[in-house]
Amino acid sequence: MGDIAKGALGGGWTLLVGWILPTALNLAVFLFAVAPSLRRPALLAGHWPATGGHTALLLLIAAVLLGLVLNALQTPLYRFLEGYALWPAVAYERGCRVQRARRRRIADRLTATSGTSPIRRALLTEKLSRYPVGDEQIAPTRLGNAVRRFEEYGHDRYRLDTQVLWNELTSAAPEWTRRQNDTARTNVDFFVALLYGHAAVAGSACAALASGRADRPVLVVTAVVLTALIPVWYRAAVAATDEWAAAVRALVNLGRKPLAEAFGLVLPADLEDERTMWQLVTRMSRRRYAPAARAAFASYRARPPEPPTQT
Repeated sequence: MGDIAKGALGGGWTLLVGWILPTALNLAVFLFAVAPSLRRPALLAGHWPATGGHTALLLLIAAVLLGLVLNALQTPLYRFLEGYALWPAVAYERGCRVQRARRRRIADRLTATSGTSPIRRALLTEKLSRYPVGDEQIAPTRLGNAVRRFEEYGHDRYRLDTQVLWNELTSAAPEWTRRQNDTARTNVDFFVALLYGHAAVAGSACAALASGRADRPVLVVTAVVLTALIPVWYRAAVAATDEWAAAVRALVNLGRKPLAEAFGLVLPADLEDERTMWQLVTRMSRRRYAPAARAAFASYRARPPEPPTQT
């Protein structure tokens, strides 16, 4: 039972909940609300599944396949919502200006509400924490900033660039921190997949209005409701990044020592020395080898164990 539970909390669980489950929900809406308006009599009599069992099996297979496709495409899907992909330069710059202004407004409200309730201040602090530290790191969307804040956490605190050393960090960090990070990201994946699926089903409902067999009231209601839910799921995805950010912070804070040991380095006692060491490691990973690295790493490399003495 322990192995089963361990496997359920691994990659299979994140794939199932993060991508396959929301895909199944969207396919169910499409099947019952949109597909009847797209079926022709010939298809209805012959090729369309005649029993509920066949329909459920078809839905399950389609959900698994589409969920796997969405999981494989998660990087471009995220980058579009974050404002990095397929955004014109004008829209990108305008989005960054809007987000900078929004962060300033939140900071001003937090300063002006010094005499208000602690709950209100906590909510404003939570909103402000979803932004990265510097203006140069601001992204054009809320989700982009919410993700960017923990992408730059390791570099801001320790000069450990998690974007460059992510695979090494997750390989060396304690297992429970890796599992916690995967589980926290699953919540965001769920809302992202649900959002894209709603957009696709709403678009197909609008396209189905041109069909001669269209059930227009059902299609209009489906398109309107799904379109109205898209910003809801977007905000839910932004809020769900809080747990993801906490998991990444734990991964960096607790994983940097075993990462240093895996590199054959000794973590310095002084924080500034540690920041210098991680900056060297990041540079070593991104650039070609230079002879100067030998002297730069000399004070950080662990001494090899002494050979056993001969008796």
